Amino acid sequence: MTKGTHSMGKKSGKKTHIPCKRCGKRAYHIRKKRCASCGYGASTALRTYSWLKK
Repeated sequence: MTKGTHSMGKKSGKKTHIPCKRCGKRAYHIRKKRCASCGYGASTALRTYSWLKK
């Protein structure tokens, strides 16, 4: 049984994130049906937090 490169190489074929319809960033999770960047799919309001602003 080997660990490292051999087992990690099998993971690369699966696509988890695709471009989002709303924000255009590659943050829309296919299985969760939710954008990690803007929150599309979870709510109609844009995902924003006070700690994001500088």
